[in-house]
Amino acid sequence: MKKYFIIVIAAVALMSAGKQDSAITKENGAVIVNTTTIAKDVEGYNGPVPLKIYIKKNKIEKIEVLKNQETPKYLAQVKKAMLNAWDGLTIKAAKSKKVDTVTGATFTSEALIENVKQGLDYYEKNK
Repeated sequence: MKKYFIIVIAAVALMSAGKQDSAITKENGAVIVNTTTIAKDVEGYNGPVPLKIYIKKNKIEKIEVLKNQETPKYLAQVKKAMLNAWDGLTIKAAKSKKVDTVTGATFTSEALIENVKQGLDYYEKNK
């Protein structure tokens, strides 16, 4: 029984060691930070507003909004006004950039800003 227990523990440890961080992936030379699990407590008006942040050569290439429950009309306004605000910025510049919220979609705007902040913090700690 003791041998079996040790073997099971070793197998679980090996499987855990091989797990990849699902919050950070790589694609076409870019690092992609997915904030779904990183900022799961950050909520817009109707719930979480997760993002994918594409980073290449320590600069933000683009940001995509993932599946969420926000009102499409307001989310479209936020995307149009804010999503490109960080494009081309270094991580340091992006973290310190002040981005205005969209009137009428304040909760969604603030959630987007906080997701970017937490995603970039996570990237710096885990790149």
